[in-house]
Amino acid sequence: MDTTNGTLDEALLRLHTSGPEFAGYLSNHGPMAVEAMIRNGQARTVHRWLDAYAQKLEDVPAPRTRITDANWQQALGDPGRVTDWTRYFTEQSAEHPWRELLAAWWPRLLPGIAGAATHPVIRVGHAVRSLLAEGENAARTAEFAHALGYWAARHLPLPTAVHPSGSATPAAALAALPRVADRPTSPLNGYAQLPDTPGWLRTTESLHIPEAPEAARDGLAALVRAATLNYADHGHGHGILLVHAATAPNAVLRTLPALPRELWAGSYAVAWAAASALTTLYAADAPRPAPNADTVTPEEVFARAVAHGNEHAIKFADTALDLAAASEDGDTRALSAALNALTLIDEDDD
Repeated sequence: MDTTNGTLDEALLRLHTSGPEFAGYLSNHGPMAVEAMIRNGQARTVHRWLDAYAQKLEDVPAPRTRITDANWQQALGDPGRVTDWTRYFTEQSAEHPWRELLAAWWPRLLPGIAGAATHPVIRVGHAVRSLLAEGENAARTAEFAHALGYWAARHLPLPTAVHPSGSATPAAALAALPRVADRPTSPLNGYAQLPDTPGWLRTTESLHIPEAPEAARDGLAALVRAATLNYADHGHGHGILLVHAATAPNAVLRTLPALPRELWAGSYAVAWAAASALTTLYAADAPRPAPNADTVTPEEVFARAVAHGNEHAIKFADTALDLAAASEDGDTRALSAALNALTLIDEDDD
């Protein structure tokens, strides 16, 4: 990722004058989208995109009460304390190396991955990727603190604990998932339906989670690919919200290199539970194949997503490009999914 011109740092500093949400509950995707754009060679478009996107953002919410090491548990999951949480993690970042802070807080925050439709963990994944790729500086460390603060404020466990202990692969388990009865639905209302959805818990717990860290990492990568390809065929269930079934586990995958290896298997299990929930809520019942992308390069796919302008299209294309880079044949099916998202997101916006 080329940040020699300071585009990422400039964009992050602009975005830190705005809150993590707007219009009551919508997530500020700015930090995630601009990191993806710069990562994928679109730095020249960042500020123009941000000029338009920033018009709908809102000011940072007023702080309430200082969070400390002694009282943080009472503030966990309270969205009204988001600025308090950001200030707490900003203070912690000044006192501790960011990797140390991540290792301490990841096990605390991970059970709440479902909060805000998984946007907080996705924001953390982008922040960690920039720190790993380009190193630490004031703007990137500040974004790391903002991302952790958002996750702490929106911390939300699923209504049923999931303990995967079966033998199924990610693709097989994903394909076997049922659907909630009451659709379309909001994430909160959808999560509430999961315990009473026949077969959901049994299928979710059928996944095999290896204990060995490398095997867990490979399983998580397979989950990201399966969820991306599932979107290609079933994304018309909800073109916007289903993208998070792929981008949330990919955010966890991107974070693994900065985490102690003993946390990798558990991270895979929680990422799978989130992807399973979102798929059950938002994947269409019957497949509708995506357009062919055999003649389109990854760079062209991402450029189309940026030209489209929607933040979800940009983030999903970013995940598709990860898969293409990891595949010998460029993973054209993943690229097809990203192209399909451009149409499906428009359908949801209409």
